[in-house]
Amino acid sequence: MKNLTSWLFSLSRNQKIILSMASDAVFIIFAYICAYYARLGDFAETLSNINIWVCSATAAMTLIAFHCLGLYRTVLRYAGVDLGKLMLAGVLFSAVTITLLSYYFREMLPRTVPIIYSAFLFCLVVSIRVWLRHLHHSLIHSCSKKALIYGAGRCGRQLAAILKQGEMYTPVAYIDDDANLQGKTVQGLKVYSPNQLERMIKKYQLTHVFVALSSGSKNERKVIVRSLMPHKLEVLSIPDINAVATGEIKFDELKDVAIDDLLGRHSVDAHHALLTANIRSLNVMVTGAGGSIGSELCRQIIKQNPQQIVLFELNEFALYQIEKELSAIASCEVISILGSVQDQARLTSVMKHFAIDTLYHAAAYKHVPLVEQNMSQGVLNNLFGTQSCADAAIEAAVKTFVLISTDKAVRPTNAMGASKRMAELVLQAKSAEQSKTRFTMVRFGNVLGSSGSVIPLFKQQIQNGGPITVTHPEIIRYFMTIPEAAQLVIQAGAMGEGGDVFVLDMGEPVKIVDLAKNLVSLSGLDIKDADHPYGDVEIQFTGLRPGEKLYEELLVGEHETTTMHPQIKRAHEPMLALEQLEPLLKNIYLACRCEDSVEIRRLLALAPTGYCADQKIVDWLWQNNIVEIKSARS
Repeated sequence: MKNLTSWLFSLSRNQKIILSMASDAVFIIFAYICAYYARLGDFAETLSNINIWVCSATAAMTLIAFHCLGLYRTVLRYAGVDLGKLMLAGVLFSAVTITLLSYYFREMLPRTVPIIYSAFLFCLVVSIRVWLRHLHHSLIHSCSKKALIYGAGRCGRQLAAILKQGEMYTPVAYIDDDANLQGKTVQGLKVYSPNQLERMIKKYQLTHVFVALSSGSKNERKVIVRSLMPHKLEVLSIPDINAVATGEIKFDELKDVAIDDLLGRHSVDAHHALLTANIRSLNVMVTGAGGSIGSELCRQIIKQNPQQIVLFELNEFALYQIEKELSAIASCEVISILGSVQDQARLTSVMKHFAIDTLYHAAAYKHVPLVEQNMSQGVLNNLFGTQSCADAAIEAAVKTFVLISTDKAVRPTNAMGASKRMAELVLQAKSAEQSKTRFTMVRFGNVLGSSGSVIPLFKQQIQNGGPITVTHPEIIRYFMTIPEAAQLVIQAGAMGEGGDVFVLDMGEPVKIVDLAKNLVSLSGLDIKDADHPYGDVEIQFTGLRPGEKLYEELLVGEHETTTMHPQIKRAHEPMLALEQLEPLLKNIYLACRCEDSVEIRRLLALAPTGYCADQKIVDWLWQNNIVEIKSARS
């Protein structure tokens, strides 16, 4: 029965409508026959009196009437009394239709048949819909957690209605101190006394209790919650709706803000063939697997059924977290490897041992101010870490190598962006020199909710009552959600032919100050400024940070071409041959080892990166050890 129910509710909307109309047609014919039989009492006489034309025409016209009344547009799980009224109207129309058609075809119709027919048909069409609604409710709550609602008042009733529509919890009963309500049934749920709690836990195998009080002080709520604690239930306190209306409780305490709603962009459905091309039944490796982008890449990769996935990460705790998450849902082998992307020997060993087919290189230092303050390490990790990965991939005969790049690599004003652009140049040069490994680069802007993203910072600042700190009133950025970015990266990687730089369509740029204002609004609060001195949260402008630009770009050159995916463009970028690039890389490496930030800047600007540093050097070691650095250079 469960399989049949799952199949039934997995049908498309059109298929469900066709099935409903077919069942209603059967019910109309069956009700027509039953009405005659109830009136005449003889089955043979019933069959001889039924006019096939009257029956068929009634069925057709009734179905048209049901459709016009909107019975087939109604979502059963949300249907109420209004649906019953519509069905009654449709049934009465059907009874009148039988009468008129019988008169038209000169059929002798007993006067009681339309009345009996109406009763039968109404019971049938109502019963099937009630049964289907019950089946759907049973299906979605088959694996849900049993919950008790403490409080059968207005707030408790509203909560019960919400939980019944959801899939996570199934409300099974109320508990209330009001003796007048105890023993009664409210919205299909029985109300019990608090003294019966222990028996109810055993009877319903309860796991959660929601404290939903329409009235009462905070102290009373605390007393109730404390009384529930010894029973080993997860207690969730639902704030009073009146407190929300009066501003005593902030809206963001009730629900988290969906950061997707802050974007004025529309995602495009993924191309399934592109998602699976480099993953299905293959050995896949992700560097930086514990980071924001790397971990989401892993989640998307798992869905495409690889043979195995290798998680390569330097941060032990981040690796532990993503391994634990993936192991619980993966149907393939999940392998966790601790290591640095600057360790080429370990990378080569891992890629060879696990016969890696596809590598997604997401490991990078990407926080602009931190890289400016630790310039040598940022360049070593982003540039030479990528070079080590590329050389290891070639040696291990990895078929596809996808670099996760950034919009900050375009005409960079910071070391992070310049190092990523240099990494692109390295891969382009290596792609031109060999054919074992197909190198692809995917460039996009900021992702909402990533580590270092403004969204978690803004939300924390709002929760603390402000102020929200924004660097500049005119600063803009491109944004997309992490899952969308990860899917597009996978699809772009499948389209690469070697040395390609793909650019994701980020939509329209967003002003950071507007993002902050929207987040405040979605939290149910008001901006506090000169025009609104009594607002809730103030926005403060702190000035651009080292290496930060007012705006970001996605293209270096002036040309881009379309691809088979509308949100992925192919960029045509200037590049260097490997023999031109290698001496420059050697010098940059030496400058990094000497912690010589001035020389690092100068050398990065020599390559076709468009690098133009417009801030003073803020590297900690360069500032404090300038004498030692100069002597090391000499």
